[in-house]
Amino acid sequence: MSRTRSVAGSGQGIHRRSVLAATGAVALSGGVGYALRPSDSEAATVKESADAAVAASSRLAPAAPLAPYTRGTTLASVAAPRGSSGYRRLGDGPGWKRVVRSELAAPKPGRAGRRTALAAFVQLTDLHIIDAQHPLRLEYLRSADIHAWRPHEALTVQGAIALVERINALRGAPVTGAPLHFAMTTGDNTDNNAKSELEWFMKIMSGGRITPNTGDPRRYEGVQNSGLKQYWQPDAAVRDTDKQAGFPHLDGFLKAAIREVRSPGLNLPWYSTVGNHDSLPMGCYASHGDSYLTELAVGGKKLMNVTAAEARRLQAQIKKARDPEGVRYHDFLTSHARSMRSVTPDERRAPFTPAEYLRAHLDPAHSGVGPAGHGYSSANLDASTQYYAFRISDDVIGISLDTTDAAGHYQGSIGTAQMRWLDKTLRDNKDSYAVIFSHHTSKTMTNLRRDPARPNERRHNGQEVLALLGSHPRVLAWVNGHIHKNVITPHSAPGGRSFWEISTASHVDFPQLARIIELTDNKDGTISLFTTLVESSAPHRTDFSDLSQTGLAALYRELSLNAPGAKTTLGGDPDDRNTELVLKKG
Repeated sequence: MSRTRSVAGSGQGIHRRSVLAATGAVALSGGVGYALRPSDSEAATVKESADAAVAASSRLAPAAPLAPYTRGTTLASVAAPRGSSGYRRLGDGPGWKRVVRSELAAPKPGRAGRRTALAAFVQLTDLHIIDAQHPLRLEYLRSADIHAWRPHEALTVQGAIALVERINALRGAPVTGAPLHFAMTTGDNTDNNAKSELEWFMKIMSGGRITPNTGDPRRYEGVQNSGLKQYWQPDAAVRDTDKQAGFPHLDGFLKAAIREVRSPGLNLPWYSTVGNHDSLPMGCYASHGDSYLTELAVGGKKLMNVTAAEARRLQAQIKKARDPEGVRYHDFLTSHARSMRSVTPDERRAPFTPAEYLRAHLDPAHSGVGPAGHGYSSANLDASTQYYAFRISDDVIGISLDTTDAAGHYQGSIGTAQMRWLDKTLRDNKDSYAVIFSHHTSKTMTNLRRDPARPNERRHNGQEVLALLGSHPRVLAWVNGHIHKNVITPHSAPGGRSFWEISTASHVDFPQLARIIELTDNKDGTISLFTTLVESSAPHRTDFSDLSQTGLAALYRELSLNAPGAKTTLGGDPDDRNTELVLKKG
């Protein structure tokens, strides 16, 4: 059994060198898969490296270290349900205490007064920005699985903007008070692999005006005004399944959901990691070459209802990876052509390729405060890769992996070339601590289908990646998402080497969180990683008459709490939330 104990936050010292290092997270290289130092990379010139360093500069460090604080974090307060049955409203609940975890090293007394800050950053994961009117969405699986469609899916843009606003309001890292270096998204930034969603995601992160609507510019066209009782019909008098469970009737909801909103964009550098929903249509089909599915995505027909038996068969094919290329899905839709409803066609709903995903990040229109490409570079385009490394601070590097499998299915793996690159990157930077980022967790990297573009390359599972990371003594953490749940796992390796795997809950399912991670040197032979969860800036309490951008963001959270079939354990246990993770220095 894990040994844990709760502690209260206390003031921490900050080393001057760490504060200076915290003024910028800079690119290690202009490319991925080549070398890590710009001087060694074929893809980066000296000027490009200098520009990258400027673009990646984080907020300016304050004149004096900030005092530790809890405002705006789950240490202070957490949205808490009121009542135990029916549609539950949210209110202000008590914060989650910090838990010290000592599985990998014993915490030594007096470390709070000795420790120095190495780095601090924010992880966002599984935003799942959804084009809720997209013709290829699998909402009809709700006939068999009540949680296959969620009543709040039309509000992902408003919810994500509120999360950006929360991050922007953070004055520093909660424990050390050090400036935040950057934010990192760990995949499933989009939901349907649609160009519309990608554009919205880029504007959410870098700033801009967004109209979360495709098809008819005047009105919503989708399952929520279909009259079908299996979906919440917020504006209609229909006594649908969700209203029978207590969901409200909200006049004007759908009109408000597709109204233009504005994102301020993050006010610190942000980096991007790719997830399966960003790589594959519906997050599971290797179907980019299927012209029928592409035409259906942008066309004027949408399937909204199938029988429970048909839904069960299709869902089983997805879960058991029986149709990774979407061939049966193609046939399924063809057989239901006469059951489809008419909608307004829209070319913006087309699926995007990995190259188009990279180009969107490299587009100067989406640069925000930087860095240019948000980790990606022209070298990624040239090599058809989506992994890279960057320098977080003087003492720490970051490595972003691509764990998606182009052969289909939602679980992950990595190829031999990326595995060798990861090993070389860590060896070349053996004097730096390393934080690894990916979408998939070690346990969900079980998909070993070979990449169609690299049929002779072997794929490697999560256990192999764990073994590789465990062979490098200065790996501190592997930060990921995918499972939509807070889970923190200690990993030990031979020779006393160890690191923490930090998996964070999504922002689409309740409790809708992001995570601040601080790295500190305790100056006693140990390192502490502090994890602190944050919610969006939306108020905990909702007002059904408030359909403003902020009101909808609050409703997004409350609807996710009440989504039928939603899991109640995604927040994790106390030792998966706000923690101090201690490990020995490598």
